[in-house]
Amino acid sequence: MRSRAAATGTFLGRLRRDTGGNTLAIMAAALIPMCAIAGSAIDMARLYVVKSRMQQACDAGVLAGRKFMTDGNDATLDKTASDQAKVFFNNNLRSGWMGTKSISFVPTKTSENRVAGTAKVLVPMTIMKMFAAPDITLNVACEARYDVADTDILFVLDTTGSMACLPADSDSVCNAYVSSMLNNNQIRSYKRPAQVSADSASGYSGLDQTNGYAGTTGYAVPEKNGSRIAALRQAVVEFYKTMDANVQATTHVRYGFVTYSSSANVGAAIQAKSSSYMLGGSGAGSTWSYQSRKVTNDFNDGNPVLTYDNRTSQNCPSTTVRTPAGTTNTPYAYNTGTQRASIATQYWDSGARRCTTSTQRVGAVWTYKQWPWDVTSYVAGAVAPDPTEINGATSSWLGCIEERATTARAMTFDTDDLPADLDPDLVPNSDDTRWRPLWPDVEYERFTLNRYNQLSYTTNTVVANDNASPTPATNMNSVAKQQAGFVACGKPVQRLTTMTQAQVDSYVNAVDFVPLGGTYHDVGMIWGTRMLSTDGIFSNDNAAWGGRGATNKVIVFLTDGDMSPSPYSYGLYGMEYYDGRVTDGDWASANDRQKQYHNARLLAECAKAQDMHIDVWTVSIAPSATAEMTQCATTSDQALFTTSGADLSAAFVRIAKQVARLRLSK
Repeated sequence: MRSRAAATGTFLGRLRRDTGGNTLAIMAAALIPMCAIAGSAIDMARLYVVKSRMQQACDAGVLAGRKFMTDGNDATLDKTASDQAKVFFNNNLRSGWMGTKSISFVPTKTSENRVAGTAKVLVPMTIMKMFAAPDITLNVACEARYDVADTDILFVLDTTGSMACLPADSDSVCNAYVSSMLNNNQIRSYKRPAQVSADSASGYSGLDQTNGYAGTTGYAVPEKNGSRIAALRQAVVEFYKTMDANVQATTHVRYGFVTYSSSANVGAAIQAKSSSYMLGGSGAGSTWSYQSRKVTNDFNDGNPVLTYDNRTSQNCPSTTVRTPAGTTNTPYAYNTGTQRASIATQYWDSGARRCTTSTQRVGAVWTYKQWPWDVTSYVAGAVAPDPTEINGATSSWLGCIEERATTARAMTFDTDDLPADLDPDLVPNSDDTRWRPLWPDVEYERFTLNRYNQLSYTTNTVVANDNASPTPATNMNSVAKQQAGFVACGKPVQRLTTMTQAQVDSYVNAVDFVPLGGTYHDVGMIWGTRMLSTDGIFSNDNAAWGGRGATNKVIVFLTDGDMSPSPYSYGLYGMEYYDGRVTDGDWASANDRQKQYHNARLLAECAKAQDMHIDVWTVSIAPSATAEMTQCATTSDQALFTTSGADLSAAFVRIAKQVARLRLSK
């Protein structure tokens, strides 16, 4: 026992019993492996950051190389493209960053006209160098192609009268020019062409055109040399050429066109989908009410002519005979040549004791107001009787339409709950949601005389005979109204389809691609958006190609001016003065209320297009883009403007390059 006690009192014994400071010793022993672990994590993070940056630099290099590459049959990459690729690589990864050294980047041209690249860099170790870890060489590869995703491009083009002016003309200069053409009877005429032939090889279906279009007379403002519309034609072709130069063999691009003024020529395109979508079509209602006229009585044209015969009273019954005879549907029938009828009344003249016939020549008394007319034959055929004439006149539907039901006096809209006329997805399911034919032949302005014997518009019913002076009404299909652009039915729309450059050129250079009418931007935007809707009546036109994803959808909207509606024009919403479908009578020019309502409709449709992921570009031939054009574009950078014809082509090329943006293939 003494021996054990003595042992515990020795130095080693006391040291064994004392545990203070053990942690420090353990930490000292563990420091070396901990440094190795931390150093490994730090250097691995550096390697990850450097490799990510090098991949980005490689991608930037090949994208730049492909952009500057000269297409050709050479097997090697041209010097300009190679130099640009290296510049972009070096700008994104500089030697010495994160201690890197020995950086190299080699761009090459592939057999598929792509630019490939390989890059490597030496990354020295830092902490791990203490453990004799070697420097690491990182390698990456990249490749770029100039490619276009499957894309649907819809041109919405202003073809109003001011497009005949020069791009640099001010509003006052342009207005004076158009007015002078009209006042000096220099508005030119042309014959509308027949439908473009189908091209089965390319899948081009031709224009949807009503039977009554070809061969009819149209009018246009004569174009100045170097006009806005001439510049537009060239710009559209340049756009196509830019796109076509960068399309891969496997890429699909479809094109469509909507020309607009106060209406749009979409009737045949609608009927191509289903005749039931138009009033007067199969399964639809048959009538639509127009500001029109109807015969409601006769007037006596001169004094009656009396004739006698020798019949006795017993053989002289009282009779009345109308020639031509009336029918149930036309109680006031007239001779189509003289536009007169005769009413022969036979009676026994007891005083003269003779059988007497009084023959009275009569003409038509018209009542001017809103009348319902059957549109079935007008929509279905090439020629239809004109119910507002008694001379046997007929009319043909050119294809322009009146819109379906809408909401008047609206300044704001909910894109999730739009009225029928603004809803691009709504497939017609009732007469309110069907479109109606524009029928200028039966549409009349009506007037009244004031105390100074001057004509002024009136909303009241006017009853007058056809030889009244001054005339109490004007037909909207009169030459004067057409030449002045108060009714304008332009070129039929082109639904989305694949097109060759020759076919695009043919569309914009056709004889009916002409300037006439007033500026209604909402008309163009409504139908541009409708034709790109994946749920509306044109959904089959813009559906994804078999086995591929949804197409990119683009609207290129061009105009040369601000919205300029008129209450006296007859177009997409009837005649605003009478119908009030947009303003409900609140169209006073003093505060541009009609313009404000139409701009609200435009912006509602632009917002809907953006909700539908349609990429909207606006191009204005003007010193600046209006607030509406800027707001309509997907971004403010996509609201372009110019006062130069050459710059217009450049703007269209810029858009095409953005649509045909570079894509990484690896």
